[in-house]
Amino acid sequence: MRRIFDEHVIRKTNSLDGAWRFSTDPDNMGVEKEWFKGLPSSETVIVPSVWNTQLGLLEYEGAAWYQKRIQCFSSELRFVFEAVLTQADVWLDDKHIGSHYGGFCPFDILVHGVERGEHILTVRADNSFDEHSIPLALTDWWHYGGISRSVTMEELSGPCAIDNRFDCELSSELDKAVCRFTASVYNASDERKSSSLSFLFDGKTVDTKPVELDAHESCTVVSADFEVEAPRLWEPGSPELYEIGITLDNDDLYDRVGIRRVEVSETKLLLNGKPFEVRGVNRHEENTDFGFAFPPALMKRDIDILLNMNANSVRGSHYPNAPIFLDMLDEIGLTFWSEIPMWGNAYTPEMLADPEVTKRAMEMHREMLRWYYNHPSIIIWGMFNENPSQLPETRTLAEKLYPYLKEKGGNRLVTYACNKIKTCLCMDLCDILCINHYDGWYSGDRDSWKETCLAVVKNRMSELSVEPKPIIMSEFGCAAIYGNHTFDDIKWTEEYQAELMEKALRIFRDDPWVVGYYIWQYCDIRTHQRTLDRARKYNNKGILNEYRKPKMAYFAVKRTYGEFAEKGAK
Repeated sequence: MRRIFDEHVIRKTNSLDGAWRFSTDPDNMGVEKEWFKGLPSSETVIVPSVWNTQLGLLEYEGAAWYQKRIQCFSSELRFVFEAVLTQADVWLDDKHIGSHYGGFCPFDILVHGVERGEHILTVRADNSFDEHSIPLALTDWWHYGGISRSVTMEELSGPCAIDNRFDCELSSELDKAVCRFTASVYNASDERKSSSLSFLFDGKTVDTKPVELDAHESCTVVSADFEVEAPRLWEPGSPELYEIGITLDNDDLYDRVGIRRVEVSETKLLLNGKPFEVRGVNRHEENTDFGFAFPPALMKRDIDILLNMNANSVRGSHYPNAPIFLDMLDEIGLTFWSEIPMWGNAYTPEMLADPEVTKRAMEMHREMLRWYYNHPSIIIWGMFNENPSQLPETRTLAEKLYPYLKEKGGNRLVTYACNKIKTCLCMDLCDILCINHYDGWYSGDRDSWKETCLAVVKNRMSELSVEPKPIIMSEFGCAAIYGNHTFDDIKWTEEYQAELMEKALRIFRDDPWVVGYYIWQYCDIRTHQRTLDRARKYNNKGILNEYRKPKMAYFAVKRTYGEFAEKGAK
């Protein structure tokens, strides 16, 4: 299940979710042995899934193969993979038709000249690591592998609309929006074709363009600007959405968008011209029983839990989440921070200066923008998390990423999460300063935030001659084992965690520069022992456990966020 609405009415789409044949390849011999012609031995698995949830494969890293027999009734096909962890290679019969690197963004493959009838689709997934990997082997989450999100096959004919992008610019009074579409169109046939391309907004045709393409030619078409008077604005509490579409003589593509404006003014964060206080959590799209193959029904339950605790934002830590989850956020009115999986201080100067690493980081951002651009819930793009921002090499990378996201990313704030508050070199290369800090757990105590964090951050901004800008506390918290209670004030208990959360939140809200908070973290997640020696092999900082059972901290946050909501944004 890719979206919560139909993207196509005319175009025939076929879900390839369900039973696939599966085989691990620990000796990495499948390509040489031509397993794409048929797996030598296999078992049946269900896609989407991750192999780590199968007995005996929890810690398997390397290559594994998936194979499925499909029926094709068109010579022109488009395969869409929502996510394959992490390197994917795809064959149709014995022909290699495409590759993709990066486990969290969708990718598509166009194939033409396919004979009608039965074919074999083969996917080789590899979640191993090298010196160019994003993420690195050293991360604080589990390295799952497999086809973790849905797969679809689309049957194409004639000119086809491949994807679209909707832009709007609100007037300063928010009473008028100037809008335009950008569409990528592809001629899937073997002949030159002409068609009429229509752009639809809110049930009406706003522009029509003639399109003429040679066989298998693609082009970009931009609509004329059009005005929307008195637009219905998207915001939490009133998430107004508009239906948009592209239609051709024999194809179509539909999406949903929201009109809204996010910006900063000095040390304020504004949404639709009004101060906005971020009340958020960091959420891994991970479940102990399903890994990264997160079922949509559980996504909806997570959203219900977040709304119940008075949250208005989610950080997709630390990778793009499933598009269907973003659809739900668009519809329910929760804001989102989307980032790529470039995580951690383990990046060396040599890695950061590696052209292949830079190339992969840029490509992951391009893909994130391509597939997620139209979601109004996304108000923040994240460049990286806890990269060693004290290094010149990290600054050089940020100097490439920041202007790209500002130019191409639409009306969003661009940031990174910093844990080098005394020595960071990148504080000018963001719209809003996001700080990861753990007083009361790794350092300091529960009452020391003003002196050990907030004052230090402001001093560093002054040293760098950076103008004052809003601060979001993007990570803070401590671990508690679910059910661990005591009369004493000691770490690892639910009581200690609840006390820390409430104290920290109140200190942050008293600071006029702090405009938001993302608690680390929503729920306990499985993590690698090689990263840190964590109890149970879990990061236990969740305010819920891995099965979404609430700890005391959940109710402390619910109470505190509720009070903040009643008072209104600062």
